[in-house]
Amino acid sequence: MGFLLASIVASVLVSILLKLARKKHVNIAQAVAINYPIATVCSLLFLKPNFSEFKFQSGGIYFILLGILLPTVFVIMGKAIQQQGIIKADAAQRISLVIGLIFSFFIWKEDLASQKILGVLLAFSALIFLLLKSGKQQSKKNSWWLLLLVWLGYGSIDVLFKLISQTTNNDFAITLTFGFILAGILIFSYLYLNKVNFKRSSIIAGFILGLLNFANIFSYIKAHQVLHENPSLVFTGMNIGVIALATLLGLFIFKEKISHWNYLGIGLAILAIIVLFLPL
Repeated sequence: MGFLLASIVASVLVSILLKLARKKHVNIAQAVAINYPIATVCSLLFLKPNFSEFKFQSGGIYFILLGILLPTVFVIMGKAIQQQGIIKADAAQRISLVIGLIFSFFIWKEDLASQKILGVLLAFSALIFLLLKSGKQQSKKNSWWLLLLVWLGYGSIDVLFKLISQTTNNDFAITLTFGFILAGILIFSYLYLNKVNFKRSSIIAGFILGLLNFANIFSYIKAHQVLHENPSLVFTGMNIGVIALATLLGLFIFKEKISHWNYLGIGLAILAIIVLFLPL
């Protein structure tokens, strides 16, 4: 369980770093850019991908889309956390997994049992309630779409990883590392074309972000290896753990204000994950 807890903590620490970015004068796009070389080096050292088995051509378009989406959605996540808070942004990210389930049903004709259908409906309900606001929250009425983009973005990334796996048979470590490399090239190119001058605070934040980003992924992989007989426990524990920890920190450390509808959305998100991934 240690690896699972480490993955949960690392994931929430990423959100905390993004939450504090504005206060610490960190440019999120710059930090995300620096994050990718760090995450790439960590992947090469610890995951040891075998690029002699790498296949690009059959899944080329998916790799390119992944390289575009990884940094784009990361930046959007940072904006969503700053505008809507850790609680709602992390919950929206975690329930994005239903997009992959729906895609698998329609494209690969995978079986969607009644329990999973219920879980998908609960997840959609959770998203709706997360987007609802009370009268006191109307000052943020123009940023609700960030949560929707977080949900769509991370769901699309999940779909792309599945598509790459299906079309190329690449090992996950190869796909992940190449995704990091391509994402880094694309976001650095974007910043270079816009003549961005990197700030010291953003470079430091990006270094930490890269370590946390990789620690989250590495610990999650290790948790699956250690608890290989019960993958549903890892998946459920990870998603519920992140939502629960982010909610506690958001409420008691960052004093985030959420409506009764949002509380209902968080509860439904947790229930959706339980219904989707634990046998009932």
